[in-house]
Amino acid sequence: MRLDPRYLAVAACGGSAFLDMYATQPLLPSLRAEFRTGEAAVGATISVLTFGCALAAPFVGPLADALGRKRVIVSAIFGLALVTFAAAHATTLHALLVWRFVQGLFMPAVFAVTLAYIAEEFPAEVGGRAIGAYIAGNVLGGFLGRYVTALVADRWDWHLAFVVLGVMNLAGGAIVWIWLPRSRRFVRQSSASGALHAVSRFVRDPVLLATYAVGASVLFSLVAAFTFATYYLAAPPFLLGTLALGNVFFVYLAGVVVTPVAGRMIDRLGHRRTVLIAIAVSASGVLLTLIPNIATIVAGLAVMSTGVFASQAASQGYIGVVARDHRSTAAALYITVYYIGGGLGAVLPAGIWNHGGWPATVALIVIVQAFAAVLAAALWTRSTA
Repeated sequence: MRLDPRYLAVAACGGSAFLDMYATQPLLPSLRAEFRTGEAAVGATISVLTFGCALAAPFVGPLADALGRKRVIVSAIFGLALVTFAAAHATTLHALLVWRFVQGLFMPAVFAVTLAYIAEEFPAEVGGRAIGAYIAGNVLGGFLGRYVTALVADRWDWHLAFVVLGVMNLAGGAIVWIWLPRSRRFVRQSSASGALHAVSRFVRDPVLLATYAVGASVLFSLVAAFTFATYYLAAPPFLLGTLALGNVFFVYLAGVVVTPVAGRMIDRLGHRRTVLIAIAVSASGVLLTLIPNIATIVAGLAVMSTGVFASQAASQGYIGVVARDHRSTAAALYITVYYIGGGLGAVLPAGIWNHGGWPATVALIVIVQAFAAVLAAALWTRSTA
């Protein structure tokens, strides 16, 4: 059976941007030593990027509603490649943070607009599968960004790793340019007042607000778990080095298998039931990491992350159910809240980590996941048809 190239193209959209999103995660202990600073300071190499995403996202929706989906997506991926090359030349932590922030400004033009493209161009009966393909691309890109960075940095240095990531961005942009069809159902909406009216309506919709909060909680838990698990595994008694920490992110590859399955679950069970099951799986995985054994910790992170990926598919896909127009704008608002949650996940648990270590960090993550489950159970009641 021939694979529809559209699914490959939307996977490449997510993968191209996620290459850079968490690329510094396996480098955090070595960056902490190189720049002689603390966990929160080097964790900012993740949070400034996610805050850049949050800042730029509200402007992306109206831009894509006016210019078209594919044009904005492809331009953003190529722009991201150029900024990644620039980040490779950073010589201070401040310079690296500046370029990481600029990387974040380009990413919502890929994330939010791809979600709008899927909602418009894929029939409802396969919408979950399209979201699953997109999230699978996110997962693969997130893994490759971390692993390639760790591999290159371990043998050479992190500057060259960013050059390699920039080349991979260019390759991903080329795939999207060639394989992503032009929109057939896109309706140009160039009115700024229309976009502002849509934003005003969206921020008063309790179901959309709950969807945004669920997404933010999910990303908070993922970023917090993998950021502080890096410090946990780099410290005694485990003492993992940069490459070994990069190998931990092989657990992400499970998400490439899980997310298409999650897409089919959404199509069959609905978004609400899928997200509740996924959050329960994710919470059980993070609790498993409390057993002080490397194999068990890695297994727990694998279970936790696959639950997160399925939760992401459900929450991102639910936007297309709730928002019937200005979907780029609705998705952009989701991205804003989503990445604020992710940015907080990289730095907010630092105080808890310093006082209670990994067990206290796990407790915080589970509390945030429980909050997301309560919101979805209470408010995700609209039909997914």
